[in-house]
Amino acid sequence: MKRAILLLLLSLLALGAAGKDFSVAQCQECHGQKGFAAPEGTSSKALFVATHSFQESVHGGLACTDCHTDVEKLPHRKTGFKKVDCVECHEHLEGERWAPGDRVRWLAPEPPRVVKFSREYVLSAHADPSVPNNATCATCHTAHYVFPSTDKRASTYRLKSPQLCGACHLKAYAEYRQSMHGLAIKRPWLGDSATCSDCHSAHRVSDLSTLPAHRVVTENCGECHTQALAGYMDSPHGQLAWHGNPDAPKCVDCHGGHDITHVDDARSPVNPANKVETCKKCHEKANAQFAKYQPHATTGDFARYPLMWIVGKGMGGLIVAVIVFFYLHSLLWFWREKKERPLEYHHVESRSYPVRVKRMRPHSGVHYRRFHWAWRVNHWLLALSLMTLVFSGMAVMYPNTTWAQTLVPLVGGSDVLHWIHRGAGVVFLFTVFGHATVVLVRVLRDPSFDWFGPDSLLPRRKDWEDMKGQFLWYFGKGPQPRFDRWTYWEKFDYWAVYWGALVIGVSGLLLWFAEDVGRVLPGWIFNIATVAHGLEAFLAVMTLFVVHFFNNHFRPSKFPLDTVMFTGSWDLEEFKEERPEEYARLKASGELERHLVKPPSKAWDRLSHVLGFSLLGIGLVLLILVLNGFFQTGLF
Repeated sequence: MKRAILLLLLSLLALGAAGKDFSVAQCQECHGQKGFAAPEGTSSKALFVATHSFQESVHGGLACTDCHTDVEKLPHRKTGFKKVDCVECHEHLEGERWAPGDRVRWLAPEPPRVVKFSREYVLSAHADPSVPNNATCATCHTAHYVFPSTDKRASTYRLKSPQLCGACHLKAYAEYRQSMHGLAIKRPWLGDSATCSDCHSAHRVSDLSTLPAHRVVTENCGECHTQALAGYMDSPHGQLAWHGNPDAPKCVDCHGGHDITHVDDARSPVNPANKVETCKKCHEKANAQFAKYQPHATTGDFARYPLMWIVGKGMGGLIVAVIVFFYLHSLLWFWREKKERPLEYHHVESRSYPVRVKRMRPHSGVHYRRFHWAWRVNHWLLALSLMTLVFSGMAVMYPNTTWAQTLVPLVGGSDVLHWIHRGAGVVFLFTVFGHATVVLVRVLRDPSFDWFGPDSLLPRRKDWEDMKGQFLWYFGKGPQPRFDRWTYWEKFDYWAVYWGALVIGVSGLLLWFAEDVGRVLPGWIFNIATVAHGLEAFLAVMTLFVVHFFNNHFRPSKFPLDTVMFTGSWDLEEFKEERPEEYARLKASGELERHLVKPPSKAWDRLSHVLGFSLLGIGLVLLILVLNGFFQTGLF
């Protein structure tokens, strides 16, 4: 006994001389004794630390005072120590990582996991200081026996997490134990199953009423249910939920949460017998027809979703065919015009040497009126409504892109975006079918109108001949065709709008009035409508903002802008070059004079350029955003 006291006194003297420089062994002289504790109120606080277990943990190479920094001497005071803040150390390990007994340099491009997890924890619900007795790092990891979560000795070992979390979340744990996930944990022969950390994550646990929690849990469900997540994210449910729409269902809303059971179980909300009632939680008018909607349908599984597969592959093939043909058409046209209209050398007054400049058309000082003001206004409304539809629609189609998640809150959130999309859709359909109605009425009132004549927009044989002649011209096998009032590519643009308006309009109205439509038509019609709506919109973007822009603005003879849709007229020399057949026909009939007008004023010409470049710029930005979404997620 005397010898032990003497050793202790010598240790204290040595510690006093060295300040805080004392060893773990010295701490363990007290804390290494089993049963070592200190009184705490009516009970006692265990202070025993198993030396061997601590040394094998991830912190085994640390000294006690690396964490307990306010211990200045031994023996130390009994009270007044601050709680160890794990985050204070872990979130500042930038550029380094820890290994048991060793600190080594960290050279990876991303922060080490411990830094990432610490930062996530700080933003989580468990770090909320307003919650009494909230979970700290030690609550889950323990204070001294921290092992990798893959180590069965770890308190955070994956298969132990239900009991660990259940210590605080009693109700959730009780439900989980009876769920298909919980039962599979008890019966490993049934296969692997989800635990608390698999669904909620370990460190990003957040309030389930918030948007980040929806994303975290949904993504984690998809770790196991990959195809189901893909179908969900392509559906209006997933697209709107990703933007924080409170009415859009998440996994838990349909399948249940901690008490989830197999679809064949009579208790399951998605059991066929319960499906209508589950749908009614959001859709009050839902019936058996409506409940035939397939929330996880994809276009890649013919066996389960044959109609989705047919529509997806069919429209996908159409997109590829149109893009390949017209992009090739544009590239050949660009190549041929550059070759036929090379830059020429001219003397410029300010230069003492010849300069290569673009060949300019001569200006006649007289203009040919091509479009009446009413048609120009209609075109502006069409362009603005279509660009609004592209932004609002593609933000929904690609909800997980950075630009969508940044811009949608700026316009007021998913609900506001929803109504913007619908409003733009109404304007779009009004301009398209309003135009068709006016044209049809005028034509029917004119008995002399030639339905397949030069003034008609219906396809005719000359269009086919012109297209063949244009391709021969591309390859230097003949002269460029002499075009009349409407060219074959303009007719394609014109009728493509009607095709798009029909597909997008019908599918959009089906989705808009889903609750009423679903009482009559089977719910899977909305799966078809969603795919058709999105694919047709994508095709519109890839043709209008590329092919249409090239044909009318970006080909060498037009670059950088044709203002005819703003001014309504062409210079007579430009008209003769662009439409030689129409010019000759009008001149021969004596009708040309009544189509000639004064050139637009300089002010109106400048404004036309500002408006034109603005619309082109917006269109190109939208094209970039859509391509960004496509390369991240693809199509359906």
